[in-house]
Amino acid sequence: MHWGLFSGDTLHSTWDTDHFSASLTQKVAKCQSIAELAEIFPPSSTIREISDKNSPHPPIFLASVVPQQTALWQNHLLIRVITLTEIPLLNIYPTLGIDRALALWGAGKTWGFPMLVIDAGTAITFTGADGNQSLVGGAILPGLGLQFSILGEKTGQLPQLETEIISLPPHFALNTTAAIQSGIIYTLLAGIKDFITTWRELFPEGKIVIKGGDRILIFNHLQQQFPEIAAHLIVEPNLTFWGMREIIKILP
Repeated sequence: MHWGLFSGDTLHSTWDTDHFSASLTQKVAKCQSIAELAEIFPPSSTIREISDKNSPHPPIFLASVVPQQTALWQNHLLIRVITLTEIPLLNIYPTLGIDRALALWGAGKTWGFPMLVIDAGTAITFTGADGNQSLVGGAILPGLGLQFSILGEKTGQLPQLETEIISLPPHFALNTTAAIQSGIIYTLLAGIKDFITTWRELFPEGKIVIKGGDRILIFNHLQQQFPEIAAHLIVEPNLTFWGMREIIKILP
């Protein structure tokens, strides 16, 4: 779970936790003040910093792509679940992930449309909207971690490798580890280059933002391999929170 703490429009801090159990979810919902809430979360001192300890429990806004977690949270009075239908993007299809929609909305409202968001997370996604704030579509493929783990798990002879590739391997490798790294990273970078090139042909004035846990790794390798492509990227990890902030402003 990814958490963001806002003070007004300012994103004060972010942190990550494991999924909450039903009992811990109920404990959060029963908190009556900032002080009680701070006891539950790791950055407790940060939570206390921005408000008096006796301040009322702030509202919690939830955007979830995990049905089990949504079910745990949605019936609590202090929880407001943001749904896909509340995001003002045009041409949204019903199964679009709300995380993708929020990140695209947040990026577009921050830097302007047309906007393409690349999310380099568990899955790598491309999600774009035109100048009319209308979804033009996107693509989904396995992220770096998934690609490495699939080769390790689904083949008999290939090893399980770490995804952290500090320096680019040779294209044509002379050992198995480097061969796997080469196959994954170069095809991935070439694919990202292709999507960015196509986007810029469609929307020469459009912006491109990259987020996700592997954003820095991929951005650094793009700078080495395709510097002219990397030059057009904005790196920003908190797009989903920017999107939530914008939606909260217009919620009834």
